[in-house]
Amino acid sequence: MSSIYVHHRVTCEPRTWSDVAKQVIDLHDFVIRNNETSLYGLWRSQIGLPRDTITMISVWPDLETAKEKSNKICIGMEMVSAVETCIMRPTIRPKTNKRPRRQGNYAFRWFDTPLRNLDEFLKLCFEAWPDFESSYDSQIIGLWKIENNDKTVKTLLLTRRPNLAMWERSKIPEGPKETSVREKLSRRYDLCDCTTVYTTTLLTASDDADLVRWS
Repeated sequence: MSSIYVHHRVTCEPRTWSDVAKQVIDLHDFVIRNNETSLYGLWRSQIGLPRDTITMISVWPDLETAKEKSNKICIGMEMVSAVETCIMRPTIRPKTNKRPRRQGNYAFRWFDTPLRNLDEFLKLCFEAWPDFESSYDSQIIGLWKIENNDKTVKTLLLTRRPNLAMWERSKIPEGPKETSVREKLSRRYDLCDCTTVYTTTLLTASDDADLVRWS
C-alpha cells in the first residue's frame, strides 16, 4: 500500500510565519517518526500567497491514520489562525517518500480536470517530464491526486526550478526539443477546466536557506 500525503495550508498571525515554521519542524509526530509519519516538506510564500501563509506536506502510513490525525496536527500551536488540509495520493510521482532537499523555486500548480481527460493528461506529463528536467535543470517533485468527486479530478503538481529566472526561461522554448516539451505541457491546459499556481521556497532545504525578503 502506498503512503498517503496530506497538503496543509497554514495561515499564521501577522509577521509570525517564521516562528510557526519552527514549531512545525519540531512537531512531536515528525521528530519521533511515529508510525512512519514524516514531514515531507515545508515552504514559505514567494509569489501568489499571503506572506504569513506556509505550506506543509506530510506523509502518513495509511488513509485511516491520515484522516484521523492530519487535521489535528497543528491544534494548539501558537500563532496559527487557520489550517486547511487535503488528502492526496501520488500518481506518476513521487515513487518514494524521500523528501526534497534542494533550495529553489517551488511551484504549486493545481489542476481541475474532467475525469474523461485524466489519462491523456497523465500521459502528456509522463512524456514531457524527462526532457523538461534535462532542459531546465528542474525536477518534478510530484503529481498528486486529491480525494474528490467522480466527475472532476483535482491534482497538485509540485515542480522545483533553481530560481525564478528559470521559471520564465522554461515558458519560452528554444529549439525543437524544448518546443516539443512546451507543446505537451501546454496541451494539459486545454484538457483542464481550471488551473492556478503560486511559488514558494523550501524552508526544510538542506543546502541553502532562503533569506530573501519576498514580501
